[in-house]
Order: sequence, then structure tokens, then C-alpha cells
Amino acid sequence: MKHNLGVYQNVLELIGNTPMIKLNKITEHLAGEFYTKFEGFNPGHSTKDRIAHHIIEQAERKGILKPGDTIIETTSGNTGFSMAMVSIIKGYECILAVSSKSSNDKIDMLKSMGAKVYVCPANVSADDSRSYYNVAKRLHAEIADSVYINQYFNELNTEAHYLSTGPEIWEQTDGKITHLVAASGTGGTISGAAKYLKEQNPNIKIIGVDAYGSVLKKFHETGVLDPNESYPYRIEGLGKNLIPTATDFEIIDKFEKVNDGDSAHRAREIALTEGIFAGYTSGAAMQAVMQLAEKGEFDEDSKVVVVFPDHGSRYMTKVYSDDWMEEQGFFDSEKEPQVAIEYIK
Repeated sequence: MKHNLGVYQNVLELIGNTPMIKLNKITEHLAGEFYTKFEGFNPGHSTKDRIAHHIIEQAERKGILKPGDTIIETTSGNTGFSMAMVSIIKGYECILAVSSKSSNDKIDMLKSMGAKVYVCPANVSADDSRSYYNVAKRLHAEIADSVYINQYFNELNTEAHYLSTGPEIWEQTDGKITHLVAASGTGGTISGAAKYLKEQNPNIKIIGVDAYGSVLKKFHETGVLDPNESYPYRIEGLGKNLIPTATDFEIIDKFEKVNDGDSAHRAREIALTEGIFAGYTSGAAMQAVMQLAEKGEFDEDSKVVVVFPDHGSRYMTKVYSDDWMEEQGFFDSEKEPQVAIEYIK
């Protein structure tokens, strides 16, 4: 009898089935139980592996993608890495329009994965010709045999999480989850997972995490896209200056806004308390949990799942850099860990 030695045909077979990890020290003063769905365990180190694989395979089945075609996408970094990874395995060219807000680590990773990268200014309106949305559209129009994935307006983004992330969370919590807290950028993760979870138990509370400087929370509450809500902020992959159709606002119960500095410190705290090296947006999601707890959102019976969407290695020149933290005005000697480096000569 042969044993399964865990041998995979390629990295794509490792996508999904990420672990659910109990949070202990960072939440010890809060009422309820808290867990993270840590998407950094995907082979591309983020939740975006799920949508890249699903969208590309569906495009292949429909004959939209053919051998030798070029995949074009807009990204803050993670989706681009996942698209490049899948493209390598499947034999496509990959071109990415990236926000200049993306860390240098992310941009270097994209280049390392063979993608051609266009870095576009972050602090321009969505309809500006230099925005990464419009640069991607222009490249798609200019390049023959190209397919523009367009994750913000692609229903397959949401479907990927309905088919995978939602069922995994339900099974891993034995159906006892009471709250899902997840960052909302394109909205695919939170909307797809929420749809599945609400079908199992409509009483599960779905809470989106938004950034100060993003329009999503106000749009959810009023149905109005208010340009006055939009201004520059630093957190990557969270919030938007437009309204993505991949977001199902009706299924989200409420949004909680977080700021750049608190989210950066919270990411560092996750690493130092839980030993989980998570990304900037994970810090934002954890910060939202803390703010919600202060407002009395949770009680002793709460079983809260917070999605950590990516791995901290993508932010070495940002939130895990003391120099960057100081440049942003975030560094606080009282909050910083007393960890020293000594060079022996």
C-alpha cells in the first residue's frame, strides 16, 4: 500500500485549505474567541492565489484564454504576484499595472516572477489616464491576444471565495463562527466568503474593514460615492476610490475604518505576540477587531474569524522597517519593541 507523501504536480495544487489559527496573547483581554484565517500559507503568500487560479481556469474553459495569450491586470501587488505565478505554470505572458503605493518588495517580487510591470501614480483619480486602471485598459487595447482580468469588476473574483474560502471557514469553525472580519479592497474575499457563510447561518455578522481615505464605508451607509471621502493613505490592498462591482454591499453588515499608523503598529504586534508574520492589511484587520471590541461588538459567546490576507515578507521596507515607520511619523519609542541588534567585530 502506497502512502501519500504529499507530492504535488505544481505549486497551483497548494492553493487554498489555509490554516485557521487561534489568536491567544493579542486578544487575551477581549471577550470571546478569536481566530485568523491566515492566507499567507498559500504558495503565493496571499489570498489572491485563489482568484488568480480560478479566474484563469474559467477563462480557459470558456476559450477566452488561449496558449500564447497575454494576461493583463491591475494590482496593488498580491494579485499581480498570483497572476504571474499562475501564468508561469500555464505558459502565459503577464503584464501588470501596479500602484506606486505598493512596496518595493512587492514590485521586485513581480519582476522576479517574470512579469512586465508598469508602476502608476497612486494618488490620482480612477479616471486619470495615468491611473493603473486606465493604464491596464490601454495596454489591453494595444496588445493583441491579451485578456484583461479586471478583478474589481469580475464576478469570478467573488465566486472563487464562495467556492473555497467560505466553505473552509465554515468547516474549520464547525459552523460556530459568529463574526467574520475581513479587509475590503476589491471586495471579493469578504463578499464571496460572506455569501457562503450567510447561506449556512444568516445570523453571522459580516464586518468589512475600510481605510480612512477610502469611499467604501460611506457608500455602504448612504449609497453615495462621495469624492470628499477619498484622499491619500498608505495601507495597501484596502479600501478604494471607486466602487468595485465585485463587492456585495448588501451582504456586509457594517464597515469599520482604520488609520495607517495604528494598522502598522498592529501588524508588528501580531508578529511579536502570536509569532505570525502577517502583512500590513492583516494589521488593519486586527486593528478593526480591537476597535470593534472597544465598542462592545463581541461577548463571551463570540467566535470571531479575522482574515489575515498576506504574509509580512512583502512589507520589509515598510511596516517592518524602523526607518520607514519613522519617515511616516508612526515610530513611537514607547510602542516599539525593545529588540536590539549588536554587531560583533
